[in-house]
Amino acid sequence: MDYKVYPAPLRGSIAAIPSKSDVHRLLICAALSDKKTEIYCPAVSEDILATARCLTSLGAEIQYKSGVFSVLPIKKVPENPTLDCGESGSTLRFMLPVAAAISDSTTFVGRGRLPARPIGELKSAMESHGARFSAERLPFTVSGRMSGGLFTLPGNVSSQYITGLLLALPLLGGGKVRLTTPLQSASYVEMTRRAMAKFGVRVDNLAVSGAYRSPGRVIAEGDWSNAAFFIIAGAEVTGLDPASPQGDRVIYDNMAKLDRGETVDLTDTPDMLPALAIYAAMHCGGEFSGIERLRIKESDRILTVKSMINSLGGAARDLGERFSVESQPLTGGICECANDHRIAMAAAVGASFGTEPSVVRGGECVNKSYPGFWDDFRLLGGRFDVL
Repeated sequence: MDYKVYPAPLRGSIAAIPSKSDVHRLLICAALSDKKTEIYCPAVSEDILATARCLTSLGAEIQYKSGVFSVLPIKKVPENPTLDCGESGSTLRFMLPVAAAISDSTTFVGRGRLPARPIGELKSAMESHGARFSAERLPFTVSGRMSGGLFTLPGNVSSQYITGLLLALPLLGGGKVRLTTPLQSASYVEMTRRAMAKFGVRVDNLAVSGAYRSPGRVIAEGDWSNAAFFIIAGAEVTGLDPASPQGDRVIYDNMAKLDRGETVDLTDTPDMLPALAIYAAMHCGGEFSGIERLRIKESDRILTVKSMINSLGGAARDLGERFSVESQPLTGGICECANDHRIAMAAAVGASFGTEPSVVRGGECVNKSYPGFWDDFRLLGGRFDVL
């Protein structure tokens, strides 16, 4: 589905949607807990539903009604369940260790770019504790119950590997994750620690103790990641916690760094590049470092952000370990989203500040994380036609 976006600067205020990063974790903790949990989550996305679907396949009972997930925990795992992770990397990497901790044999499937996204270090760590994989990439079956203890893996590849192991360790009697390199995206691991703490599990220096105990009701945080696209346009997004562990809460700080001409290090918050690149193009230009892991996201985000900026009339360059954006007015053009939700949202915002209409091709991919994006875009004054 293509969207023709007309020049119309965004203004006004909207409420933040729930953080899918937080909801993934809360759903898993609830499904592994001792009794029913209600999770207040006024909006859902395809990725959130993928995690709920996988937990249901493992035996949880999950209903969503009137903005609330009602989760009855897993009591008995069906024989040889199949977990459909959709296109959600978080779902796959979180559910792999969890399933291997409670099921003798589980089949994992996915689509889009997910089969090509790496899991090598997580796979090796799980295999060292008894899990067996039928193939190197999706689809595959994981067999053999995983044991607990000490898991060793690098900290500079994906924090999702660490989160998946931490979530599984209470099911294995506890244990610890030891990192061989410094931890990147530490904010996401902190989100995991806080989510598990709400369910009675202690995580201290990546050592896990305790069992999941339901708090009864929890509230998902507002999502800084998706709010960033409207924040860089000058709109107000309410319902965001400045003290949140979400790394993308530094959006205002990073905008200020760009305004001062400083290089922005995205090592801990790589997903901010699409939004910040648009901000740099519209205002002050800028340079970004710590971008290497963006090549293995829903798209090669170095390539697709560069293409997005240039297709809208800007000037962006891939400098290898760095990425630069020139400050020059966006004129408009045709942007291919490459089925990447963050590219679609960034392109829509950039197009709204162009001098001519633009076309955002495949703009429905926002459903992965923000199904209501186009509605909120219109509420803030954005103008578009669906082609």
